[in-house]
Formats: sequence, structure tokens, C-alpha cells
Amino acid sequence: MNLDALDRRILHELQQDGSLSNVALAQRVGLSPSPCLARVKALEKAGVIRQYVALADAARLGLGLNVFINISLKTQSKEALARFERHIADFDEVMECYLMTGDSDYLIRVVVPDMGTLERFILERLAPLPELEKIRSSFALKQVRYKTALPLARG
Repeated sequence: MNLDALDRRILHELQQDGSLSNVALAQRVGLSPSPCLARVKALEKAGVIRQYVALADAARLGLGLNVFINISLKTQSKEALARFERHIADFDEVMECYLMTGDSDYLIRVVVPDMGTLERFILERLAPLPELEKIRSSFALKQVRYKTALPLARG
């Protein structure tokens, strides 16, 4: 889908506040409500807008430990990668999972309330996976920047 300047403005506004009414969104981007809604629907249909969510504050929910875990598998066969990805999709603590280049095969970000919960997650859920060879964890001391809005090229 080729995005024009209005589409980008619509996306920018919705990335800042996905709860905007169509009327408020239309006012912010300088359109009348009907064509604005048509553009939003087209962006949704094209898959540019995947979903609308509420962003919860992890710390206020008692999930103050943010951990990045590098995972190396015993083998990098297509089957082993697919098996690991199926397993990791079942773990609610895993917020993100990336297949990587370099020293490890995967990087996952896990959010848990405390060290005890992390220990149980690693020992009882992660380590038993037969594909795993090595697990290395790094703890986030402070979140310096976090954003959900994608950078949209001006055009």
C-alpha cells in the first residue's frame, strides 16, 4: 500500500492515541469524518493497522523485572527452530522473541515480578525445552526509552 501524507498523519495520530473517535481523528488530520473513516478502514484492510491495544504499565502491575535472555539451540535446523518458536509462544512472560544473527539464536524479553519468578520461569519452563543448549540473561536496570509508535517517513 502506498501511503500518502494524510495516511501518515492518520497513522501518527492513532499511534499516539488509538482511542481517538473518528470525529476527533478527522479534525486532527484536516478531513471530514467520512473520508477519514474510509482511509482508516483501508489501512486496517491492508494490514497496515494490525490492531488497537491499551498499553499497561508493567511496574504498576507488579511486573518490575525486565529481562533479556539470549538463547542458543543445540541445532539450527528448520524443525528445531519451529519447535522452539511453538514452545515460546505459550509463555505469557515472554513479551518479545526475535530470531537473531550472531552468537545466539534467539533473544527474548521476559517481564516478571521478581527474581524468584524469573528463576522458576527459567528452571521449570525454559530450561526443560529439549532444543536449548545455552541460556544467558541480562537485566534491564532502567528503561531509558520505550515507544510503540513506528517512525513514519514524512511524505
